[in-house]
Amino acid sequence: MLLTQGPNPRAAAGVASAGGAGAVQPLPALDDPRLYVNRELSLLEFQRRVLEEALDESNPLLERLKFLAILDSNLDEFFMVRVAGLKQQLVVGNPETGPDGMGVTEQLEAIRAGVTELVAQAHECWERRLLPALAEAGVEILGYSALGEEQRDEVNRYFAETVFPVLTPLAFDPARPFPHISNLCLNLAVLVRDRGGVTHFAQVKVPETLPELVAVASPQAEPPAPHGRHCFVCLHQVIAANLPALFPGLEVLEAHPFHITRDADMDIQELEGGDLLEKIERGVRQRRFGDVVRLKVSPSMPARILELLTANLRVEESDVYRMSEPLALNRLMCLHGIDRPDLREAPFTPAVLPDLDISTRTEEVFAAVRLGDILLHHPFDSFQLVDFLRKAAHDPDVLAIKITLYRVGPDSPVVDALLRALENGKQVAVLVELKARFDEQSNIEWARMLERAGAHVVHGLVGLKVHAKAALVVRREGEHIRRYVHLSTGNYNPMHAHCYTDLGLFTCDPQIAADVSDLFNYLTGYSAKSEYRKLLVAPMNLKARLGELIEREIEHQRRGQRGHLIFKLNALVDEKMIRLLYRASQSGMQVDLLVRGMCCLRPGLEGVSDNIRVTSIVGRFLEHSRLYYFRNGGAEEVYTGSSDLMPRNLKRRVELLCPVEDPRLLRYLRDEVLVTYLADNVQARHMRGDGSYERAVPRPGEGLIDAQAWFIDRAMGVRNEPAAPLLRRQDR
Repeated sequence: MLLTQGPNPRAAAGVASAGGAGAVQPLPALDDPRLYVNRELSLLEFQRRVLEEALDESNPLLERLKFLAILDSNLDEFFMVRVAGLKQQLVVGNPETGPDGMGVTEQLEAIRAGVTELVAQAHECWERRLLPALAEAGVEILGYSALGEEQRDEVNRYFAETVFPVLTPLAFDPARPFPHISNLCLNLAVLVRDRGGVTHFAQVKVPETLPELVAVASPQAEPPAPHGRHCFVCLHQVIAANLPALFPGLEVLEAHPFHITRDADMDIQELEGGDLLEKIERGVRQRRFGDVVRLKVSPSMPARILELLTANLRVEESDVYRMSEPLALNRLMCLHGIDRPDLREAPFTPAVLPDLDISTRTEEVFAAVRLGDILLHHPFDSFQLVDFLRKAAHDPDVLAIKITLYRVGPDSPVVDALLRALENGKQVAVLVELKARFDEQSNIEWARMLERAGAHVVHGLVGLKVHAKAALVVRREGEHIRRYVHLSTGNYNPMHAHCYTDLGLFTCDPQIAADVSDLFNYLTGYSAKSEYRKLLVAPMNLKARLGELIEREIEHQRRGQRGHLIFKLNALVDEKMIRLLYRASQSGMQVDLLVRGMCCLRPGLEGVSDNIRVTSIVGRFLEHSRLYYFRNGGAEEVYTGSSDLMPRNLKRRVELLCPVEDPRLLRYLRDEVLVTYLADNVQARHMRGDGSYERAVPRPGEGLIDAQAWFIDRAMGVRNEPAAPLLRRQDR
């Protein structure tokens, strides 16, 4: 049994030698720390899989660059939230120990080692792979010192005309305190010397309002490239080269870039009373002043400047990361938008269901849902919720629209449709979740706009984050009222629908509609309702009901009815759920887990998880859909919705899972969605028992199956058949 490997070797020590050589080892109890992967280290393993997409030469060059930028942004958030949370535990003196048994200090040490290795590999990818490949393709990122005379004149003019007016040098001396350094901003630490020979420190912020890469003309002597040449130089290098303009009469001695990450995990004390919107708004402002949890500096920064920064920023030595430039790889994302479509993924047109298209008559839209439930698989199917809401906004028979909004983005056609509905006299109720991390300010603005327009707006619930995605349209049809429902695994944001894989279900099932009405009454009023007709709702009944469904599957297996579980989700962390899945494996049934990100379960452990396979797919689109399949003795059940299996989802959020009962849709989810993802042998990685991952390898004679590419082909009418018959017919 593989128990001595993984992120917690200390906890595993002693078992291998117990009983002497050749002794039969007893199975560990299911709460044994060796059976669990630390969640923070599992999250870093996910970032490693993101990096692998940047290293993958089969991906177009600018897509590889995009993944590198995503990795850097992900690590920023990891430090702002996860590392900051661990540090807070040390400060308050109440460190928590997860099911894996690792202490806080032990986790922080392991995180530093993992991040150091990951960042070194990311910069090696940029310097040795992407930079040369981009240059060969006609896209060059030059150092300022490598520019020719004409190019320097060009960028210096750009500095004088565009950059210089934006810059604000900030001095640090007895008369002026150490300047505030903004979170996630790139800065220059500058040393200057006055005419009296005295050295002074100053900070110059590299403006975020300007692109990190400054375009510069190619030298005339360069041979022409098939798609033209694009030359750039980094903005912070242009600023560093022109610092004398900021400090006239002084000698610029040296300048070194640095970048800080602050604690951004707001603590909202809701129970103290007061207006939640105001508290969230105040918290967003305070986020700028959170404690520094990481300081990134270049290898060339001398000790005296680093000591000045660490002393004034109150940064510990263990929070300093020396790395190659550029320090903020995510700022390179601006390069993804250059006019080089040959270096990006080929675009495709999502499939459009004609009955939901905005060009159809309003009655046809609702009639289509009355004929049967409709399931849309984004981004392969068009995001037609907007069309549906626009039709509802103008339909004279629609009386009310209710919706939850979590992340809607800065320009929201969903909100626009709700505003049109208000103009047309509909009653509109909106729950805007103000606690959606890093979208708080955008959500505050939407909440105020909707309130001014006359909508009933709820800002969230005390102690809970509303993560469920639900929309309800109430319509008069003759002498009766019918309710139409849309439930989604993803946000009501059309931009996300282009980037993430998600599922959206339209239905007018009376029981589901009644459940959604009850849910909105809970969100907007007072309700102690704990049971729903068909929906599984957290924190009320979702965890208990999922547990019952797994227990039912175990019982089917024990009775010889061949149980089978397939869960597709973003994260598997909850200890109780992992124990249930271990028990399912021990009963002899097959358990297939498609887990995009964190997975704290260890598959393939003898006697514990032999029958569990864990697969992760990153790919072109961020996998975000959730599906829970239960074979149920042949009477199959599938649930879809907003919830992952994490303590926060099951206990501290309002989530929902909905059964997919239409036989057509159930077959599609089973035979096409789940089967295709399980058959993937191009993008898939399989998890080992030690928490690491290995790339899937096609079996001899097996064709290549890229699940996301397969669904693109299907949307474009190229494919109709399932990818592989993995779910054996006799198992159904």
